[in-house]
Amino acid sequence: MNVLRFSDLVAAGRVAGKRVFIRADLNVPQDDAGHITEDTRIRASVPCIRLALDAGAAVMVTSHLGRPTEGTFKPEDSLAPVAARLSELLGREVPLVANWVDGVQVAPGQVVLLENCRVNKGEKKNDEALARKMAALCDIFVHDAFGTAHRAEASTYGIAQFAPIACAGPLLAAEIDAIGRALANPKRPLVAIVAGSKVSTKLTILQSLAKNVDGLVVGGGIANTFMLAAGLSIGRSLAEADLVGEARAVIEAMKARGAEVPIPLDVVVAKAFKADAVATVKAATDVAADDLILDIGPKTAALLANQLMAAGTIVWNGPVGVFEFEAFSHGTEAIARAVATSPAFSIAGGGDTLAAIAKYGIEKKVGYISTGGGAFLEVLEGKTLPAFEILARRAAG
Repeated sequence: MNVLRFSDLVAAGRVAGKRVFIRADLNVPQDDAGHITEDTRIRASVPCIRLALDAGAAVMVTSHLGRPTEGTFKPEDSLAPVAARLSELLGREVPLVANWVDGVQVAPGQVVLLENCRVNKGEKKNDEALARKMAALCDIFVHDAFGTAHRAEASTYGIAQFAPIACAGPLLAAEIDAIGRALANPKRPLVAIVAGSKVSTKLTILQSLAKNVDGLVVGGGIANTFMLAAGLSIGRSLAEADLVGEARAVIEAMKARGAEVPIPLDVVVAKAFKADAVATVKAATDVAADDLILDIGPKTAALLANQLMAAGTIVWNGPVGVFEFEAFSHGTEAIARAVATSPAFSIAGGGDTLAAIAKYGIEKKVGYISTGGGAFLEVLEGKTLPAFEILARRAAG
């Protein structure tokens, strides 16, 4: 995908003295007292800000935080805690500016944080007047918030339409490169792991991947529905019986291409959904009427691990069992370790997937960890994200 990159503008000496507006993703979790509990997104935004400052730009940064009501500002909506953390990370004061849409004073070499952009009326509906006002604040718009790339809002899409120059920041550019490597031009075999509680939430993703991947590993409640489609009994396990036909169609679509959806050979079951429930390994053909399937079994895990070790590219979204419960975490751990040791290029995304990656300490062994939940899923679904579309259009002139 051809987009203009901020790093290229910096290298070409086109940033010094310019007003640079960075749309970052600083939407971090906070406790009831307003303290930031996890700052990965803030730390991830720093390279782009430093790049702009070191190039001599006048830098404005904004983000959404939480779900504020447009037109109504409440103290809990404020980016003040983010400004404080950003100041620490940059080693300089980062002033927080409210009511900024009609004008911002910032000099070259300085950086300001613009208050929560979702408080502005018209933000979510991509109001043209608001987008034009934002665009007038800058000479260069930098989109560096992949987590918002699937939304066409004033601060993510409209401003990119009307700013003199619109480009991708280093985080967004890295996502574009990783997605292209994994999906647009993958090294084969391409194996996708799609897991979660419901087929319905990921049906379009499964259907889209079935046209492209060489192996489609399903897990969690999704696997239970596929087991039903394969004629197996699943007891009281979570599944969507009304989507068995769709699951069967995905299996057939893969089979027609000489590809497969591996159905579990064995499973780990319990009589109750509890962390201390007794875990029992059973053949997939021996699930009792009162059993709950909470993980894949060791034979299945070994089979899938071998498949991942032979892959050229791996796309991973979702744990394959209830990995939060120790007794039912071994399948997800086996998958995680296989992804980590496979020579394949791997890309992983989604909140539960990131939690599993952190739990097993394999962050440095995954080829690329995507920062966007909804955006990552829409890419897997085969959709063109609004942010990618507008930046490509602007790059084409």
